[in-house]
Amino acid sequence: MNLIHLSAKSLAQVKRNVLHHMPICLCLSHQTSIVSVVYTQSEILQKEVYLFERIDSQNRDNMKHLKAICFLRPTKENVENLIQELRRPKYSVYFIYFSNVISKSEIKALAEADEQEVVAEVQEFYGDFIAVNPHLFSLNLSGVARGRSWEPTLLPRTTQGLTSVLLALKKCPMIRYQLSSDMAKRLGESVKQIITKEYELFDFRKTEVPPLLLILDRSDDAITPLLNQWTYQAMVHELLGLNNNRIDLSRVPGISKDLKEVVLSAENDEFYANNLYLNFGEIGTNIKNLMEDFQKKKPKEQQKLESISDMKAFVDNYPQFKKMSGTVSKHVTVVGELSRLVSERQLMEVSELEQELACQNDHSSASQNVRRLLQNPRVSEMDAVRLVMLYALRYERHSSSILPGLMEELNRKGVSEKHCRMVTSMVEYGGKRVRGSDLVNPQDAVAITKQFFKGLKGVENVYTQHAPLLQETLDQLIKGRLKDSHFPYLGPSSLRDRPQDIIVFVIGGATYEEALAIYNLNRTVPGVRIVLGGTTIHNTKRSESSTTPRDLFASVKLHPDIAIRHPLFDTRSTHMIKMTLPNTMVFSVLLYDPTSVTGLV
Repeated sequence: MNLIHLSAKSLAQVKRNVLHHMPICLCLSHQTSIVSVVYTQSEILQKEVYLFERIDSQNRDNMKHLKAICFLRPTKENVENLIQELRRPKYSVYFIYFSNVISKSEIKALAEADEQEVVAEVQEFYGDFIAVNPHLFSLNLSGVARGRSWEPTLLPRTTQGLTSVLLALKKCPMIRYQLSSDMAKRLGESVKQIITKEYELFDFRKTEVPPLLLILDRSDDAITPLLNQWTYQAMVHELLGLNNNRIDLSRVPGISKDLKEVVLSAENDEFYANNLYLNFGEIGTNIKNLMEDFQKKKPKEQQKLESISDMKAFVDNYPQFKKMSGTVSKHVTVVGELSRLVSERQLMEVSELEQELACQNDHSSASQNVRRLLQNPRVSEMDAVRLVMLYALRYERHSSSILPGLMEELNRKGVSEKHCRMVTSMVEYGGKRVRGSDLVNPQDAVAITKQFFKGLKGVENVYTQHAPLLQETLDQLIKGRLKDSHFPYLGPSSLRDRPQDIIVFVIGGATYEEALAIYNLNRTVPGVRIVLGGTTIHNTKRSESSTTPRDLFASVKLHPDIAIRHPLFDTRSTHMIKMTLPNTMVFSVLLYDPTSVTGLV
């Protein structure tokens, strides 16, 4: 269940469908960004896509020598834009691909608008979700709730995104949900309703053990998104912010022009792919090795090109050298900035205290350490608020709670009223009154090693004591011990055997720490394949823009969709038009809407 590979497969299928005839014109809406998950801009150019236009732009020129692929979400707005496009077509032929199920009435409206018969093909390539990692997806949605209920417009959107994941993976699952969350139950019922309505689409080959969809609520574990992380991808997202695989380094002191914005993509960057889940100490060692390897391969300054063979060897090796040079410069800059922020914000000390608050049960020590760090002028405003949030969640009902005193410390530190309110909002969102699980499990502090071992895999240290609640939940699920009374099934059926294919969805957003737990489970538990998704992927860096409980953890703006081909219109629609295209050469164009262009690299 590799989501990145599914994305590449679906886009390759589009290429085969259309490029079999001739070069193409691409017309994309929200789906533009998903192309950047799989292809760089140079790779797109190699596929003869040369021009980028917005589908809702009124100033596009007529270019009848071009063919267009329209890759769209089946929203009313997109369908209406497409209807207007077909009534006055600017290109010679249109290949239309929707990333989710489109209604027959909308297909009929498109057919009626196609008076000039320019539509060559209509298909569904399921993918209203974002493939972040092979086992991690996001719907890029924030503000999904009003209090403890769904935002009315976002329940259907979340349902569409989640069902598209199931269709892409070709899974018709049994559904379990978190009993303490009404939102989880409503989402499960909504997904079940779509499966029942579109039963033909979900008529996949039966497996001995049915797949399982487990729907959880972020409020059951509000601690995990508040913790600093020490693996490469998680650190980059938390401290620098990942936006469509891009990092904005323009504020880094002394940054060169070429490095003000860099791209981190595991699909196109071998070093990043190999270090995605390694800790900060290991990354430093690997950066050093990368630089040493680069120095060995660096051309000598006084290298003489005395023969044709010398010149040929230089030309052959130069692109590889330039690529390696760019990789070294990029990662040295990123790791250097991470190191600077860790030092500047005292994050080693802050993180140690975060882990103590999350994992240990020594109130006296925790109280003293939180107060001490709040008085440290080098601890940032958001780090201070985060520590108080963790204290409030951990010792919410402790008889000797010093929370009022810590709030006064925040005021003396000059923390804004908006950020101070976030502490109360956090307790309302994820406090004991709300949680359905035993989130805080005390540990023996003596058994925890107080040294950060660099370069040693699997060694527990003071900075990685915490394990997300999701890890325990999945462990219980795999062992058949997850209580039906806490996580009931939708419908009368239940699994008797150990699940093999598990799709976990977290309302309110997932985290990279949980993604790491899923990655490790997939590696270590034979016969079990797990995919994790959420309405968003969290970091606390952007939480300053929101103070509502459900939006307290801000999300990165990621790629909106990923698609998988399904021959729906071969059997369900009589409005699909097919044409035989002549073998003539054309140029290519890409149309997009303003929400989707930022992913191309």
